[in-house]
Amino acid sequence: MVPLQAREFIPVELVFNPNWWRQSAGISFDRTFFLDPQTRIDNDVRMRRVLFERFGQMGLGEAEPQPRPIIGSAHVAGGFVIPALLGAEVWFEPDAAPQPLAMRWTPEQIERFEKPDFRLTWPMNDLIAQMDQLEAEWGYVVGDLNTDGALNAAYHLYGQSVYTDFYEAPERVRRLLGQISELIGDVAGYIHGRTGTYSVSVNRMAEHFAPSPFLHANCSVQMISPASYAEIQFPSEFRLAERLQPFGVHHCGSNLHRIAPEYARLPAAYFEVGWGSDLAQSLAALPDAFMNLRLSPVRMLQETPDALAADTEKLLGVAAAAGALGRVGLCCINMDYGTPDENLFAMYAVVEQYRRMGA
Repeated sequence: MVPLQAREFIPVELVFNPNWWRQSAGISFDRTFFLDPQTRIDNDVRMRRVLFERFGQMGLGEAEPQPRPIIGSAHVAGGFVIPALLGAEVWFEPDAAPQPLAMRWTPEQIERFEKPDFRLTWPMNDLIAQMDQLEAEWGYVVGDLNTDGALNAAYHLYGQSVYTDFYEAPERVRRLLGQISELIGDVAGYIHGRTGTYSVSVNRMAEHFAPSPFLHANCSVQMISPASYAEIQFPSEFRLAERLQPFGVHHCGSNLHRIAPEYARLPAAYFEVGWGSDLAQSLAALPDAFMNLRLSPVRMLQETPDALAADTEKLLGVAAAAGALGRVGLCCINMDYGTPDENLFAMYAVVEQYRRMGA
């Protein structure tokens, strides 16, 4: 396992929903945002400038951002590439993340599935051509793509039946997750070979480490039991972790503590702690990993600055009591338009207090 050490003490990251960017900066998240090179470069400059103007004192953004040859946005999450490679139609909207549409495959289609050659399949064939063009012009390429997660992508193929098949046809699910995990590894490994990062497009926290980790998106794992994870998903995820180092798990659900003992068997150096998870239990179960503590974007939108300061104090207080402040960061992801800036500054003020404690 490749260990991780953040460049700063208690790093902080904020990620806003497309509707925030649409209303705050006039950016459209239509197809061109993700798939047109010049639009992507122009929006990257605008987003870095806006972040500095609003939140520069938190270390976000740049005062005078310059264009750079970027292949995937570092400022929003949008995990459509893997579902698209599997054949899903993708719906783009000006103020929303790309939405892969459900395909509803039959069991027979699932059992016949073989991973595609991503180099010949949309959208990677287009994006690879763009990388070639950008590298020829600039001499290098930066950024990466959100490669989602195996169970998330499996859901797009045949909906909620994937969860019943954990019990009724476990071998079918195990094989499918294995095929998708291999595809994720293929794509992520290729991108890393071109740009040097895997998963900044999953969570910007990945930028705070050298080397930058791969993050496997396990949003849907909260829908299954720890036993189901261990028996059916764990084998393919373990192989993926061995392949892509340093390895991390994006677990945005409120139950990290329940599955943490199984995660502890992975060669993983990073975990995200979904809001509502028992942090003390999670820290104890994963004693060597960096833990990215996630605040609730709903509470960030709806509550007061005092409430958000208390939320931050609660998380960092637990980490301090466990002697783990040196291996935690803090983030709030997918915040909607209307989220008060005051709430973000209240959160950050608490972080600064804890940074001074650790100085």
